[in-house]
Amino acid sequence: MKRAGVVCIVVLAFFGLADSIYLAQNEISNTPLICTVQNLSDCNIVATSQYSRIFGIPLAEFGVAFFSIVFILSALELFLFNRILRRILQMISLVGVVASLYFSFIEIFVIHALCIYCLASAGITLFILISASIIEPVRKNV
Repeated sequence: MKRAGVVCIVVLAFFGLADSIYLAQNEISNTPLICTVQNLSDCNIVATSQYSRIFGIPLAEFGVAFFSIVFILSALELFLFNRILRRILQMISLVGVVASLYFSFIEIFVIHALCIYCLASAGITLFILISASIIEPVRKNV
């Protein structure tokens, strides 16, 4: 079960990385995102809002860094079986979930627009946290 959880994290991190790279690439090339889903999603409003950058750095680039780190750490965990790596994965994924919740709140209540890619990233991050908690429970079983 623990190994399956690590494999799940590797796969999820890969998809999160692909999502973030797509967003970052569109930011760099200044091209609109393909994202309209039955008028429920408008990524371009979110991507061009004042909230799409922190200190001038696009959030997508933070996503690339986050998912790259998670991918590398989880790939290492497949071979090293290191408890410290598992704890780091848990901490990083918890930070990612908190950030995702904050930015989802901004999307819904401040920008009043949803980005399907951003929501996918948030969902992937949540599943990474769940998987990281499965491979190494926070409390020891007695």
